[in-house]
Amino acid sequence: MSQNTDTAVSTATPGPAIFQRLSVLSYPLIRVTAGLLLMPHGAQKLFGWFGGYGLEATGQFFADSLGMTPGVLFALMAGLVEFFGGLALVLGLLTRPAALGVMVLMGVALSVHIPNGFFWTNGGLEYPLMWGLVALGIFLRGGDRFSLDAKLGLKI
Repeated sequence: MSQNTDTAVSTATPGPAIFQRLSVLSYPLIRVTAGLLLMPHGAQKLFGWFGGYGLEATGQFFADSLGMTPGVLFALMAGLVEFFGGLALVLGLLTRPAALGVMVLMGVALSVHIPNGFFWTNGGLEYPLMWGLVALGIFLRGGDRFSLDAKLGLKI
């Protein structure tokens, strides 16, 4: 009796071979992109770059509009996490601590945006929720093989 091989289940990864070879780049792409997109927000707060207001004015906004006092301290912490934490994610250096910092920051941002509902267009929590979850994913995976953590043998 002959066996029908047309119905056999393949254990190979589906898709063209090019996708299989390039799939190792998917996580570093997410990690690096996240870092690059966070850095300008920190630069706005810390240095007034990219149309930002700098530390003093951002601190004043945090205190007056958000009730976060001392405003300059909160603005400084947010700016440091976004700029230097973002840089750490780009480099894959101290990846988990950087991602943890971003998660904490986004937790604070969530608390500020909850009253505005879900959608970001209304100042809602959609944007900080997304960044918090991206940071959680990065935290869980760490630097991975394309990172300075891996090159330096850091296991944190």
